[in-house]
Amino acid sequence: MTQTERGIHPSAEIHPTAIVAPGAAIGPGCRIGPFCIIGAEVTLGEGVVLDSHVSVDGIAEIGAGVRVSPFATIGHLPQDLKYKGQPTRVVVGAGTMVREHATIHRGSVGGHGVTTVGPDCLIMVNAHVGHDCTLDHHVILANNVMLGGHVAIADTVFVGGGAAIHQFVRIGRQVVVGGMSGVEADVIPFGAVMGNRARLTGLNLIGLKRRGFPRSQIGTLRAAYRSLFRTAGAFQGRVEATEAAFGEDPVVREILAFIRADSHRGLCRAGREMLEDEDAEAEA
Repeated sequence: MTQTERGIHPSAEIHPTAIVAPGAAIGPGCRIGPFCIIGAEVTLGEGVVLDSHVSVDGIAEIGAGVRVSPFATIGHLPQDLKYKGQPTRVVVGAGTMVREHATIHRGSVGGHGVTTVGPDCLIMVNAHVGHDCTLDHHVILANNVMLGGHVAIADTVFVGGGAAIHQFVRIGRQVVVGGMSGVEADVIPFGAVMGNRARLTGLNLIGLKRRGFPRSQIGTLRAAYRSLFRTAGAFQGRVEATEAAFGEDPVVREILAFIRADSHRGLCRAGREMLEDEDAEAEA
C-alpha cells in the first residue's frame, strides 16, 4: 500500500482499544493489538503485526511481515535540537522484528531526512536506532544497543548487548561488535571489535565460515588483515602494499574501498590481539 492508497484494508484486524488516525494506510492482513497508536501518515504493509502498546508516528513506512513487540516506538521525533517538525521519515524493511521497548526515530534535517532499517533485521529489547541511521539486510542489534545519529551499518552485522556506536560511524558488512563495546570509529568489513574504546581484535572468522566463505579466501583475508594492521610503517603505505599483494581478491578490494571512502570518524585500528587463537580458529 502506497502513500496515495490510504485507508484500512477490510482484512485488517484492529483491536477496539487501538487508535488509528484517519489517513493511515493499513494493509491487508495486518493485526493491530490493544492500545496501539498509529499516526495519520503511517503506512503498514501486508501482514504487519503490532502486538500491543506500540506507537508508530510521523511519515513511517513499515514493510510486509514486520512484527513489533509491546511498548516499542517507531517514527517519533529525532533527538536533534535542530529538528523543528520538518517532514522527515522512517522506513522499516519487510520481515524485520522489533522487540519490546525498542526505539527507532525518524530522520532529521541535519541528515538525509530518513532513518532506514533494512529487511530481515532483528532489533532486540530496549535497543535504540537514532535519527538518520541506515541498517542494511540481516542486521542484529542485541539488547540495549545504542546507535547515535547517522550510523551506517552494512548487511549481516551483529552488535552485542549494551554496545554503543558513536554518531556518524560506519560499520562494514559481516562485522561482529562485542557486547558492552564503545565504538567511536569506522570498522572495516569482516572485522571483529571489542572494548571501551573498541579496537579491532581480528576478523569475524566464525561469521565468514557460517556464510560459506572458502578456506582459501579466508586465508587471503587473514593475510591482508596482517598486512594492514600487524606490520610496521605508515598506514597509507600498508594500504598500498596490501593492494599490491592482494588487490585481485574482490573481498580485499571491498575492505580497501571502505578504508578509502569518506569518513567522519576515522578508522578503528587494531589493538592487542591473540594471533595464536585466531590461527587455531582458522584451522578448526
